[in-house]
Amino acid sequence: MSDTSKKNIFAAVLAAGSASRFGATKQLAEANGTPLVRRAVDAATGACGRYTALVIGHEWQSVSEACMPLDGFLIVNDHFTNGIGSSIALATRSLRHAADAIIFLLADQPLVTAKHVRLLKETWSGADKEIVATAFADTLGPPVLFPRACFDALGVLDGELGARQLFDDERFTVTSVVFEDAALDIDTPADLRKL
Repeated sequence: MSDTSKKNIFAAVLAAGSASRFGATKQLAEANGTPLVRRAVDAATGACGRYTALVIGHEWQSVSEACMPLDGFLIVNDHFTNGIGSSIALATRSLRHAADAIIFLLADQPLVTAKHVRLLKETWSGADKEIVATAFADTLGPPVLFPRACFDALGVLDGELGARQLFDDERFTVTSVVFEDAALDIDTPADLRKL
């Protein structure tokens, strides 16, 4: 584990999408009495405190209200229909002036904890080219910490493609932290019932 206490590590919760497969505003669906988006924000702020951004778009007023009070700030993606890439890009452009790294979390991974997000922070060496990803179900995915050297590539993403292609970019090294519970993401009401 490294000492990255002098680094500014932000968490960005991606909660802008319209969740068409879910059939309703997924971010507001409740798991054990708490909206999914609130669970994600709690995990982010539990690890990063006021260095947390909530990226909203679809029904942004209702989604933001579900997270109040917010120990961080809001980023409204007016182009959320362009896909998750646009939210990643907007968050990166909004935070890059102050961040040494950004941890991206999804609003639909209800079992992600603040402890896991803190472990991503603690695992990062502080190196500008080291990505720290979550390992689950024989793959790598979110939550993911991206360091400053990734910001140019992240800042131009668009469409439904996320940032996964950076895992294979030879400019970067990827460290992983196992957290099998991240495999559960909520795409349909049936997924939610599994909880």
